[in-house]
Amino acid sequence: MKYKLAEDVKPQLKLLILATIVSVGLWFLSSWIFPSLNYLVYPLQLFATFVHEGSHVLAAVLTGSAVQSLTVSPDTSGVVWSVPSGWLASLFISSAGYLGTTLFGTALLVWMRYNFSSRKALYFSAGFIGVMTLVFGLLFPIFNIFSLQVGFGSILFTIFSGAVLTAGLFAIAHFAELKWVNFSLAFLAVQCLLNAVFQLANLFIITTSTDGHSDAVNMAQATGIPAILWVFIWIGVSIFMISVGLRLYAASNKAKQHDLPFEDQ
Repeated sequence: MKYKLAEDVKPQLKLLILATIVSVGLWFLSSWIFPSLNYLVYPLQLFATFVHEGSHVLAAVLTGSAVQSLTVSPDTSGVVWSVPSGWLASLFISSAGYLGTTLFGTALLVWMRYNFSSRKALYFSAGFIGVMTLVFGLLFPIFNIFSLQVGFGSILFTIFSGAVLTAGLFAIAHFAELKWVNFSLAFLAVQCLLNAVFQLANLFIITTSTDGHSDAVNMAQATGIPAILWVFIWIGVSIFMISVGLRLYAASNKAKQHDLPFEDQ
């Protein structure tokens, strides 16, 4: 198969490559050379965690399941306590976290490719984090205070971190120059995709080395299918979604053009 980029994608591709280089560079430097750089990537990790946990919440709401709380911890882990409405709902909710993060990053990628407003995408991202923080991080824990399974400190951190992320995204969308808004959107898209890959890699390690709690363990308990197999399924689906997103990114955005720039050989 011969792969050919559309001409009109090349300027945006440079922006995406730059965002990817910066993202991978920050991750490598903060992990292996300058640990102090973790402070720079920390808000991005929290953003990805909110997207992950928010995907669980959306899956629960869509399946008519009850949500008790959403919390994000200082170590960038998170948890959503919910009561699934049934067996299928449980599967959908457990799968939504990793796949939702991948889907969110892919959606941002396609949004940017088709020249929709980058400011609107950042406003939407800010609104998403804000709603998850206010409704499921604050109000729902209050409503379910007598059955809460999380600590008060976790709730406070969720509210604080969610408020800071919401304000930061809103400020960039509203006040930054367009070139920085575009870069920020590309950066968030890459961060979501990379974070989804890293999270799945960590899940693979956790699943093969411990018997700890995880979404894959939940799936194994609900279906009888080994947790490690669910990890491979999620990795495969994530790779498929990313590949589809990249194909859409490379295609021409002219509405009347039906032939995509991919030629079989």
